[in-house]
Amino acid sequence: MDRSKLRAALLAWYDANARDLPWRVGPGRTPRADPYRVWLSEVMLQQTTVPHATPYFLSFTRRWPTVSNLAAEADGEVMAAWAGLGYYARARNLLACARAVAADHGGVFPDTEEGLRALPGVGAYTAAAVSAIAFDREANVVDGNVERVMSRLFAVEAPMPDSKPELKRLAGELVTDDRPGDWAQALMDLGATICRPKAPLCDRCPVSGFCAAFTRGDQETFPRKTKKADRPRRYGVAYLLTRGGAVALVRRPPKGLLGGMLGLPTSDWRSHPWADDEAVAAAPLAGAWHDAGEIEHVFTHFSLTLRVFRAEGAMEAEWTSREGLGALPSVFLKAARKGLA
Repeated sequence: MDRSKLRAALLAWYDANARDLPWRVGPGRTPRADPYRVWLSEVMLQQTTVPHATPYFLSFTRRWPTVSNLAAEADGEVMAAWAGLGYYARARNLLACARAVAADHGGVFPDTEEGLRALPGVGAYTAAAVSAIAFDREANVVDGNVERVMSRLFAVEAPMPDSKPELKRLAGELVTDDRPGDWAQALMDLGATICRPKAPLCDRCPVSGFCAAFTRGDQETFPRKTKKADRPRRYGVAYLLTRGGAVALVRRPPKGLLGGMLGLPTSDWRSHPWADDEAVAAAPLAGAWHDAGEIEHVFTHFSLTLRVFRAEGAMEAEWTSREGLGALPSVFLKAARKGLA
């Protein structure tokens, strides 16, 4: 494989076809993208899609246009603004990182991978992405899109996730000091728009002539995957306490799943279902609780069956109108809607 020709073909394609994204500066342009916007977008895009993350990014940057603005905000405000993006530990890490940049670096992001890795909550991928895209550093930026492209280009037979180190090594061999930021984004765009997980558009691919899997005709079978283990199931109860038109919410403990977020009071989540008498006994206060149905929700590592019990009453809580429930994490929004139906 002639790597220089492959790079030239992909960069030429990127120059003509780069996605227009709100955190991006177009190919070859200066100054480079704002590192705050690159960092924020990369954190938001972990485990979600560009269409889903974009309105959150626009909302955050309107409300907190600089990292110092974000660092000065109260935890609860940021967590509420994050609701719906999921993986709430990321929001806590987001604040910790913003505050470190503001307090220890004068509101200016370090411009090297090493400096970025020293920030709280910044891992190898995010550090590489920010250093390449914002500072045009020679960094090997490997996300799921890039792994898929590498697996097909080189027809890597080892299944995921065991093949990840090999895919990263292969991607690293294509990185040079020529436009490293554009190169990283070109690979991302290729994976997102052409080298898709299903039905890749090989007839439009600028590097299909270099692709081992395309030559063999089995490109859609890459990357190879091992069979996933069945996702375990847990069971819990959510309590919808109403007072007229208001709903009681509680803030979850800062550590753990959905940490620091507002939500409905809940029981523990355990491995076997809750009987009616157990659910009522575990309620946050005595009352005329009645079964209002159940919802299903899927987290990364387990599925949850959540029964919803509803009652009228009063307790020490943060009360919100029904219209205000839209800011809740999706699992609690689904439970509230079920209980209020």
